[in-house]
Amino acid sequence: MASTTPIETPPARPAASRRGATSTGRVGDKVFLGLSRGSGILLLVIMASIAVFLSYRSALAISKDEGNFFTTFDWNPAGSPPVFGIAVLLFGTVISSIIAMAIAVPIAVGIALFISHYAPRRLAAPLAYVVDLLAAVPSIIYGIWGALFLVPYLNGLNLWLDEYLGWTYIFEKTEVGVARSLFTVGILLAIMILPIVTSVSREVFLQVPRMNEEAALALGATRWEVIRMSVLPFGRSGVISASMLGLGRALGETMAVATVLSPSFLISLHILDPGGGTFAQNIAAKFDEANQFGRDALIASGLVLFVLTLLVNGGARLIIARRKEYSGANA
Repeated sequence: MASTTPIETPPARPAASRRGATSTGRVGDKVFLGLSRGSGILLLVIMASIAVFLSYRSALAISKDEGNFFTTFDWNPAGSPPVFGIAVLLFGTVISSIIAMAIAVPIAVGIALFISHYAPRRLAAPLAYVVDLLAAVPSIIYGIWGALFLVPYLNGLNLWLDEYLGWTYIFEKTEVGVARSLFTVGILLAIMILPIVTSVSREVFLQVPRMNEEAALALGATRWEVIRMSVLPFGRSGVISASMLGLGRALGETMAVATVLSPSFLISLHILDPGGGTFAQNIAAKFDEANQFGRDALIASGLVLFVLTLLVNGGARLIIARRKEYSGANA
């Protein structure tokens, strides 16, 4: 007759111990929820405080402006009567940012794809480190480099563009002078935002499910077809987010633009001609010498830059939300 050994069951956990663990967990969840909610509310309060401050000081200045704030080509808040407007600043900010994005985004996406899918590991890691290191360089260093190196050496490129692309009107050079133009500012901003867009895009491309790429290769797809069908659709939302981060820096860059640009309150579609201005450059150049009313006028221009940045980021979020394929879920 076979003997059976009794199965020992673990001792039951005391009810008080279970209640204590549950109570501790609930307290931790409540604390975490409170901290998270408080952080979100604090962020909204800070944003609202900034908006109220800018709006109040802007209203004081605009109410005494004898010109049209949006269409005037002059900036003289210390005059009698005071006349100032943001037409030139808005034009220069938008044009220089467009030039920077047109140059930086394609190059950044190409570098990110090379690091994540083409370069061997021994080369990819140092290259990624160098790109990340470029993002930490202060803007004043970029400005000094742009003024002492970029500006002198861009004269030849400007002449070449004028000779072969001058018929486009945009690249026609009508004034003689050094290359302190919106085109130079756009190139400098492109160099500055390049590491930001590259780093974020690279991290997004590295998150592509390996199964998707292997399935495409198993079906006979080439490396480029794998990237086009699997990697880019998955990382499209990340590239858009990275581009918006870069655009935010390009819109608000101050010292580098102030060091390179030769400011003037004239609007010209000849982007190779010296002159122009941006919001951040104008604020940095004139804040110290401005009186109280002049500072209010500069704050009014800062409010426009604040709203412009919010609109750009909001538009990017709408693009991602309306296009489900940007999320990468269907990749």
